Amino acid sequence: MCASAWPITLLLLFGLATSSPVSTPAPPLPVQILPPSPSPTILPSPPSPPLSVLAHFSGESEKEASCRLMISPSTLVVRFGDPFTANCSAQSINYGGLGWEISLETSGLSQDNFVILTVDNMTKWSITATCYALTNEGGSCDIKLPLIVYKPPDNVSISLINHTGPMYEGRQYTLQCTVQGVAPVGNLIVTFYRGQTILGQLQSNNTTEKEPVTEIFTLNITPSKEDNGIQYWCEAKLELGPEGPQPPPVLMSQKLITVVLFGPHLVCPTKLLVREGQSLSCEVRGNPQPEVLWFRDGQAVALPTHSSRKDAGKYTAVTKGHLGLKNFTVDVEVLAGSGTANSCNRHLLAFLLIYLISWL
Repeated sequence: MCASAWPITLLLLFGLATSSPVSTPAPPLPVQILPPSPSPTILPSPPSPPLSVLAHFSGESEKEASCRLMISPSTLVVRFGDPFTANCSAQSINYGGLGWEISLETSGLSQDNFVILTVDNMTKWSITATCYALTNEGGSCDIKLPLIVYKPPDNVSISLINHTGPMYEGRQYTLQCTVQGVAPVGNLIVTFYRGQTILGQLQSNNTTEKEPVTEIFTLNITPSKEDNGIQYWCEAKLELGPEGPQPPPVLMSQKLITVVLFGPHLVCPTKLLVREGQSLSCEVRGNPQPEVLWFRDGQAVALPTHSSRKDAGKYTAVTKGHLGLKNFTVDVEVLAGSGTANSCNRHLLAFLLIYLISWL
């Protein structure tokens, strides 16, 4: 009843079943299917609730042909190369045997009420494990064990597609996140970051591939002057559900430090208010830093460091940056200084004091 593929050994301490060796190709997948012993070893609690189905025996009427099979854990998530154990039990007493079938191979039958599947080294990317039961009348029922074999990525990297060197403000670029050697890729979620801000999350459309693959994810960005010096990076996470490892396996890329060419930009308002005695400060920024020359009434001037009323008027900044020449006009209004206001306040206070004394 067994086909040649993996070795399956049925070890019985009760019942009438026997075991037989099966020839195997490389690499082997050692499997043991164990019934209970007189003093069974206490197994650790599974990470998820058991999976049970109400199945029907073939060859019997629907009223009489029902058996309840239960698998624990309900879904098995195993890392490639790791061991795993699964337990199958039957709650009905109207059966003549219980066993596991892996892909095209079938184990011998156990006449106990549960049977344990043990794999020492998971070396297959896609297998089908099925627990089945036979009735004394010859019917059968079965339940499949949902099984996910995973492998974290070998490497995650980020780059810009078809671009090297500095970026320009306002132009569109494409970030590329490359995830190498990950399985199953359908459970992979890639997140793009700008600093600590999430830009977007992407998931593969390849939901059928079980073996490790390399997948590329892309995201368009349009940098601004605020992005100069910002770090872009991506993160690959295998979301394997509550039955999988917690926290999920995560691998981050290197940081891509950006240089954004921008400007020139005027930092001060175009309507600028200053007080007498204050300096007239108006900055023009860019990357690279632009050349700036200030004009007033057609004459090149330096911005005053100690403003007075005569410094009010329109100022023009003629700038030269990486985009060429650009002009800015600033209308400056000079307000009365704090010294003049304090003098007025002193005169008013003296007048009120004299008036109060004369009234008394």
